[in-house]
Formats: sequence, C-alpha cells, structure tokens
Amino acid sequence: MTMKPSRQVGIVGYGAYVPRYRLAAEEISQLWRGGQDRDTLPVREKSVPGPDEDSVSMSIEAARNALQRAQIDPTQLRAVWVGSESPPYAVKPTSTIVAQAIGAVPSTSAGDWEFACKAGSETMQAAIAMVGSSMADYAMGIGMDTAQGRPGDALEYTAAAGGAAFVFGPGEEALAVLEASYSYVTDTPDFFRRAHQHYPEHGNRFTGEPAYFHHVLSAGRHLMESLGLTAEDFALAVFHQPNVKFPQRAAQKLGFTAEQIRPGLLVGDIGNTYAGSSLIGLTGCLDAAQPGDRILMVSFGSGAGSDAFSFVVTEQLSKRRSLARTTQDYIARRQPVHYATYARWRSKLLLK
Repeated sequence: MTMKPSRQVGIVGYGAYVPRYRLAAEEISQLWRGGQDRDTLPVREKSVPGPDEDSVSMSIEAARNALQRAQIDPTQLRAVWVGSESPPYAVKPTSTIVAQAIGAVPSTSAGDWEFACKAGSETMQAAIAMVGSSMADYAMGIGMDTAQGRPGDALEYTAAAGGAAFVFGPGEEALAVLEASYSYVTDTPDFFRRAHQHYPEHGNRFTGEPAYFHHVLSAGRHLMESLGLTAEDFALAVFHQPNVKFPQRAAQKLGFTAEQIRPGLLVGDIGNTYAGSSLIGLTGCLDAAQPGDRILMVSFGSGAGSDAFSFVVTEQLSKRRSLARTTQDYIARRQPVHYATYARWRSKLLLK
C-alpha cells in the first residue's frame, strides 16, 4: 500500500552537486576496446571527482545549496542522513562530518544509509516519515556517490560522481508537496560487492529483468494507480539512470513522453551517480517545474528495490529556486580530463 504522512510534508529546500571534471566515454572505449564499441556507448561522458573530492565534500556542497533554498537555520534540522555506496571511511559515519560542516550539530540525528543506488531515496522516505510524524519540523536526506568501476569493465563508462540533498519540512512551507510514496523490494542478486572486494560487479542476466524494469515499473504503476493518476497527470518524471536507454524505456512503458522526462534525464552528460541518480534528476525537474506541476520520481537500487514519489509544485518554488546554483549550472562548468589523470586520482593504478 502507498505511504502518506499524518501531516502534509514537502521539499522545502533542494540542492545538487556535480564535480566539474568529465571523462569522455570515447576515451574509455579507445583504451579498453580499441574504439570498437564507439557506436553503442551508454553515455557521452561521466563526471569524476577531483583529487580532493569524495562523497563527504560533495554532500556538504549539495546540503549547503539545499539550506540556501530552504532558508532555515541548520540547527533546525533534526536529522542529517546520507545514502552512498562510496563512503570514505569503512566505519566512521559520513553523516556526522556533513552535519558538523553545515552547522546542524549537536541536537540532531545522523546516519549513513545503504541500499546500492536506492540509498538516497531511502533517506528521503525516512526524512518524510520523521517530519510527517511530527518528530521533527525539518530533516535532510542526501544521495551522493563517487565513481566506482573496475578498469575495463562496463561500469567504467557510466560510474560517475555527484548527487543531491533535500530538506523536508511542513507542507505549508514546501516548494513541492508530497502526495504519497511507495516502496517495492525483492531479493534479486543483480549487483553486489563482497567484503574486501574493491569493485562491484553485475549479475549480468538479472540487470534489466527481473531487476531494474520489474521494480521501477511495479513501484511506478502501484503509486499512480493508488492515486488514481496516469502519466498524463504528470508534467515531469524522473527514473533511476544507470544509462540512457533504461529510463527512456521505463518511461515509455508507463506512458510518459520524451518531453516529460527530458529535464530530469541527465545521465548522458554526467553518467550514473548511483545513490544520487534519481535524486539529481529530481533537482533537474525542480529547476524546470512550474507551480501546479506534478512530478513522479522512481528510484532503483540493486539487490533490489524502488521507491516512488509523487510531488506537486507550489508557488514557493519560483520564489526560492534562484537562491542556489541550478543543476545545469554544475553540468555546464565541465572540464575534460584524460583517462590517465582519472586513473591517478581514483587510485586505479596501484604501485607496490
């Protein structure tokens, strides 16, 4: 069944962050495949973190953008939750560092969340529940990741860096009010990384079906049907973006047009930002939305599961959207790097 908070909750602030550095897919293809797959590349290029960037520093930047739009004091946050596949520490939490850096400590909850690419939307579900139950007036959920992928593996083309942060608060202050959400999970071994394994790997034959499409479509359909809505009732939609084709196919199967998904379909320019993928797509939609627009967001995380959300944009969005950098601002400030530079920054060449 769908989930609705006991009081109206919405997004009162949002912010994205994407590193400026870009690695062209053609360069990866030339190095590992001799350019033989140049006509079937999954993305044009991907964002990669600089030598001084990780999921902590990027989360802080996105969180600050979200707070600028929320126009609240950081100490009003009663939760700072970070979802990521690539925390810099195996034990020390990312969330406490972020909470300290943005000035939310000490009277707050902090926690790190895991669920592959759905880790970010899990923080959103929890933040909505906390505010919706009146345990807090404001809570922050973040999805952020750095590039991960074995050299020469298919993930090298798409494993990117970036993500987004959202502040949830009372519906009367919201830029976009939540109508309802729905979560759909099963035990599906499509993607995994064992302890002490440096890079994740695909359970290849499970990746599309029964993993991505089964969960994304099930979550999206259930939420829309329970609300009595169809694709025509939404102005915009965003789906998890492991590549360009998967979200386009999912959108088509649910009845959405290319125009409806274009503002949130950012993977071609920045790659798959994992825990931040659907979240950063939602920021792209909010950057383009108008009051009264309804937005559907459906995440996906390997293992596997999807979270679906329906938001309705309010008049507040147009008043506060310009208070922080847009997602397209970050995408536009691109600086190409060579594979050798990327490999050195990401420690892909180990010297013994």
